[in-house]
Amino acid sequence: MRRKPRAVDLFCGAGGLSEGLRQAGYDVIGAVEIDALACRTYKLNHHGVKLWEIDITQLNGRAMMEALRLEPGDLDLLAACPPCEGFSRIRTKNGARGIRDPRNDLIFDTLRIIRSMRPKSIMLENVPGLAKNKRYTAFCDKLESLGYHIKWDILNTADYAVPQRRRRLVLVGSTIGKPEFAAKVVGHKTVRDTIGNLRHPEQSRDVLQNYSTRRSKKIEDLFKRIPRDGGSRAALGFEDQLPCHKRFEGFWDVYGRMSWDKPAPTITAGCINPSKGRFLHPSENRAITLREAAMLQTFPRRYRFLLDQGRYSVASLIGNALPPEFIRRHALMLKEIASFPKR
Repeated sequence: MRRKPRAVDLFCGAGGLSEGLRQAGYDVIGAVEIDALACRTYKLNHHGVKLWEIDITQLNGRAMMEALRLEPGDLDLLAACPPCEGFSRIRTKNGARGIRDPRNDLIFDTLRIIRSMRPKSIMLENVPGLAKNKRYTAFCDKLESLGYHIKWDILNTADYAVPQRRRRLVLVGSTIGKPEFAAKVVGHKTVRDTIGNLRHPEQSRDVLQNYSTRRSKKIEDLFKRIPRDGGSRAALGFEDQLPCHKRFEGFWDVYGRMSWDKPAPTITAGCINPSKGRFLHPSENRAITLREAAMLQTFPRRYRFLLDQGRYSVASLIGNALPPEFIRRHALMLKEIASFPKR
């Protein structure tokens, strides 16, 4: 029997990328992550994976290959999502802050490990802002000099059966063929398709769906007045908005509702806090739950997250994750050339 193609996941976080690879038929044999809570979450959901809980700058490809019993060129896919805060649109409004962020150079640690392991295929995901940075140009040039055929673009996850608008830079590369992206879907998956049949939090036994929250009466009354199914706080009029909103007119998604029959907005680390974006439930007077956020990210319904460090820590893991369905579709395209090279 033909073995499953093997993959390694750098900067694995809570495991969204690994989950997508697993669903695409890859055997994820190794992963690297520095955050302790993310590592604990990863281990809950991805058994049997060699996980390095370490700063990737302190790890080298040769040590990884020895631990995984690989030789250069054996690995079918190396996938990575280096921390992207330094390149994000909001961060780089003040350009100096983005340039000085030390995490920006982690893309070269990805390159360092690629150079050692020489995987047959690679996948890199990041925020669109990375494409405008000279580091990215240097990264692509080096990949091509190593013999990789590469393709990259800014893609919207909603075009790939993810019920969420999320623009990401995706690069795929291979030494054994010219990679392609997955085909776009016809029509978009919606919020209703994804969470419309979930039980009301008070009726659920899922700890990520049913947990207590505290809001002031003023905020609860504000929720009730936001029109259902896509309403904005603009409907309140100027006089009834919060003082902070009267002083600043931007970010109109704040305290907005999701629409039932459209994809959700980008699920961020603030996804359960309506003051951080359009994260009110389409018809109920509450923020979306952690389970709803995870499902809008296309995590499986039973994917496990730990609440011992509070719900906002879990929200951060969910919001920073890669949507597994998005990864699954593109990984399948790489799998065709990685597992069955043309002769």
